[in-house]
Amino acid sequence: MTEPINLLVTLDAGYLPPLKVMLWSLYANNRRQVVHVWLVHEKLTDAQIASVRALTDGLGWQLTALPVKIDLTDQPALIKRYPPAMYFRLLCGQVLPKDVHRVIYLDPDIIVINDITPLWQLDLQGKMLAASAHRGVTKLVDSVNQLRLGTNTSYFNSGVLVIDVDQAREKIRLADITEAIETYHDSLILPDQDILNFLYGEAIMEIDEEVWNYDTRKYLIYQTRNLTQHDIHWVMAHTVILHYCGTPKPWDATSDSKFTSLFLNYQQQVDRFLA
Repeated sequence: MTEPINLLVTLDAGYLPPLKVMLWSLYANNRRQVVHVWLVHEKLTDAQIASVRALTDGLGWQLTALPVKIDLTDQPALIKRYPPAMYFRLLCGQVLPKDVHRVIYLDPDIIVINDITPLWQLDLQGKMLAASAHRGVTKLVDSVNQLRLGTNTSYFNSGVLVIDVDQAREKIRLADITEAIETYHDSLILPDQDILNFLYGEAIMEIDEEVWNYDTRKYLIYQTRNLTQHDIHWVMAHTVILHYCGTPKPWDATSDSKFTSLFLNYQQQVDRFLA
């Protein structure tokens, strides 16, 4: 395919190793696709960026690193205590060049195990964003979060997003985000995700979590919800994005879940490639 996928990642230095695993898994399962990685960061060093570029160059991809400094000096201490990187994915419209019209955002604690092209080509039907809602067996989590945040939409996970950047440029403002944090801080549990849902939930199109944002902690829940039909064979054939939500992370020594070995295998592959 000639048009590159614009992939947005925002992180600090601590997540560079898993980022490389995520990028390698995307390459391994999308070898015909060209990717432009937009690395938005606050204070990565040149050497740290070069370590990512060694991988993207080896894959034949383009990497653009964009250092961003959000000025919060005039904001209350409550807002200053949140890491500035929290704002980067939502404010991508203010950061990315004007000729970037769409991006896929992925958290670094993710691996891609099938073709991501349908997500890139997704018809947003006029919505600004696409995201998945992580639910249990029932929709109780939606009801709880609707009550907590005063919303009437599903509660969306912010780890995988398709973003209409043109709409984001027009509609997402730092002032709105900081005002919401200051006003509703007592109700916030996951500030970036809560703000996404509180301010922009109506602008999100829901996509299937078991395909596009599979919470690896919830294998048994997914099995129960689908009457055991979505077993590990179904996951490997149909799921595109595995998201290692929560702790421990798969690169931690204490991790020993059904999906740990899959991550570690991709980790070995990218380490050998870079070596």
